[in-house]
Parts: sequence; structure tokens; C-alpha cells
Amino acid sequence: VTSIADDSKQNMAMNRRLLCIFSHIRFLQYADCKQSQVELLKTNITSRRCFSSDDRVITSGKLQVNGVDFHYEQAGNGLHTLLLLPGALGCSQTDFQPQLKGLSLDKYRIIALDPRGYGKSRPPERNWPLLFYQRDAEDCANFMKALEIPRYSVLGWSDGGITGMILAATHPESLQRLVIWGANAYISKVDFELYKQVSNIDQWSARMKQPFIDVYGEEYFRQLWQGWNNAINSYVTQRSGDLCIGSLPNIKCPTLIVNGLKDSMLSQEHPAFLKKHIANSRIVDFPEGKHNLHLRYHKEFNAQVEEFLDEVLVVIT
Repeated sequence: VTSIADDSKQNMAMNRRLLCIFSHIRFLQYADCKQSQVELLKTNITSRRCFSSDDRVITSGKLQVNGVDFHYEQAGNGLHTLLLLPGALGCSQTDFQPQLKGLSLDKYRIIALDPRGYGKSRPPERNWPLLFYQRDAEDCANFMKALEIPRYSVLGWSDGGITGMILAATHPESLQRLVIWGANAYISKVDFELYKQVSNIDQWSARMKQPFIDVYGEEYFRQLWQGWNNAINSYVTQRSGDLCIGSLPNIKCPTLIVNGLKDSMLSQEHPAFLKKHIANSRIVDFPEGKHNLHLRYHKEFNAQVEEFLDEVLVVIT
């Protein structure tokens, strides 16, 4: 018989896992503009605008590509363009404020993209074809073509890292460098069991649900999360958990794999697997890093990324 204490421990464990998965959504700690981040996300942007963040200007706009009005934010006017890709249900405002605010404006042009159906890249609402990561990668390639940026580097977190790997493999002519963290090329049995444990949002605490509801409204949030879980299940049942294994040998650009040693959402087998199958890759470990290490340790993360990216700036300049 399961005791009340055991139930309590299980609930606490689930909330800790949820906190690790979605701590990137709790973005209000980074808000320092007059209008809150939540209000910004609810604003229907139809043209480019600028707002001040600390001592820098971040430009926000929309660009129609593949029938979708993609929302993006950018900062900096450097020669090296960086495309930032968020995690599941994430967007530019929730996932990359420390990078938009912290990476060098002189060296980089930083572009944070909301994938279709996420953040402000809607309507249309997000749909979930079997190969949705591959679809998202083509969206990114066409988005950058529409901006007339032929060469760029990609920073991808979690789902964005998966998209980034596919993009690097299918468009090697465009990718200068690739930085990924919290990403995997396949879904293991351990991964799938963890996903199932957090699939029912009615078991989440109010604290964990509210940020999503603030961004999307409860109905669309439920729809998004159910869609993501169904899509992941399809990768397992129809592709044996293969997300992008076949893409890895085709990644030609130098690749940095940032690994949080305390990332409870990513088995340590994944960074090692990526390192083994991506030819020109290296791993940088964050001993205390969890899934959201680029937010929790943003100064250290940004420094590691700039050191890696600067190796190619010598060639660009």
C-alpha cells in the first residue's frame, strides 16, 4: 500500500522534473522593460518595432515564410549572424533574453526565432506532422534565405538543438558553426518513460502551468502540449525513437555540445552519442548545469559560446 508520504515524495519528484523541463518558461525574472514580457507576448506585432533592453536596442518584427508570419527578435550589427532556436513550446521572449542581452553586439547579429505556432508566430496554430523537426528545419532555412543571410551559425536548445542538427545536415552550405545543448538524436526508453510521467498537465502544480497559460491561454497550451506528446509518441512508434540519427554524419560545420552534468532531462549517453557521430564536434561540461543552463549560468554560457564562435570570426573578417 502506497503511503501518503510516498505520494507526497512522488509529487515532489514530478514537480522537480517539471521545474527542470520548463524553467525556461519562467522568464519574468529577465524582464526589465516597462511592458512585462507576458504583455509583449500578447501584443499582435504587424511590423518591425524597437525597444530598449538595458543599454541595447532589440528589434522585433515579422516575416512571412512558407505561409507563416514568423516573429523574431534581433540585436547587434556584427558580421557573424546567429540564429537562436528555442525548446518545446518556447519562443524568443521565454528562452533567449540573456543571450539577446548578453552576447556581443559588435561581433554578432543575434536573431531569436519563434517557430511556427509558438510565441507570436501564429496564426496559424501549430500542427504536428510526423517529421515536424525536419519541417521546422526547412522553415529556418527559408526564413534565413528571406532575410538574405546566406551564412550563419545556429544556437539550439533542446528541441531547437534537434532542429539545428537537421538544419546543419541538410544545409551545410549555410552553417558556419553549431551550438547545441539539452538535445538528443533519439528517444531512449528512459526518455520516453519520463515524457509519459509529465504528459498530463492536470497533475502539474499551478505554479508550473501558469506561465504557459499566460503566454498561450489554457486551451491552446493544452492543445500544444498534447500535440507535442502525440508527435513524440509517433517518433517512437513509427521511427523507433529516431529523431535525427541519420543527420549526424552529414553535419560538416564545427559543433559545440554544451552538456549540463545535472540535466535530469537528458541522459549522459546523449552528449557522448552526438560527440561520437558528429565529426568535428567537442563537448564542454557544466558541472552544475541543468536543462536550462544557458539561463541559470548565462554569463558563463555566453562566454563559452563566444570563445567557440570567435574561432570563425578570424575567417569572416
